[in-house]
Amino acid sequence: MQKGRIRGLAYRGSTLAYGSFGIKTLEEGFITSRQIEAARIAINRYMKREGQVWIRIFPDKPITSKPAEVRMGKGKGAPSHWVAPVRPGRLMFEVDGVSPETAQEALRLGAQKLPVKCKFVVRPDYAQ
Repeated sequence: MQKGRIRGLAYRGSTLAYGSFGIKTLEEGFITSRQIEAARIAINRYMKREGQVWIRIFPDKPITSKPAEVRMGKGKGAPSHWVAPVRPGRLMFEVDGVSPETAQEALRLGAQKLPVKCKFVVRPDYAQ
């Protein structure tokens, strides 16, 4: 599979579907499975396992690399890791069952683990 370029805005996965709060990307990029897991752990740790967290992206794109000090040619390298390509506007994590302040701080800590700029979003019909 080719790397390709990420162009345009996210139309799929751009609205809150499960939780009342979420983080949305503001730029395009590749998010590795390790970064997703680090963000998930940071969010859950701050929320002290209260509420619920949904992960809306999945790393299904293989990134290949050749071993160190190998000459050119001899085919494509083996898959080294997996990434989830994201476009601007894509919701990555959703949270529900906690206060807005707790959700905002938890998602801020999770967004620090990601290589793209993120924005905190709230469901339009959320009533405090």
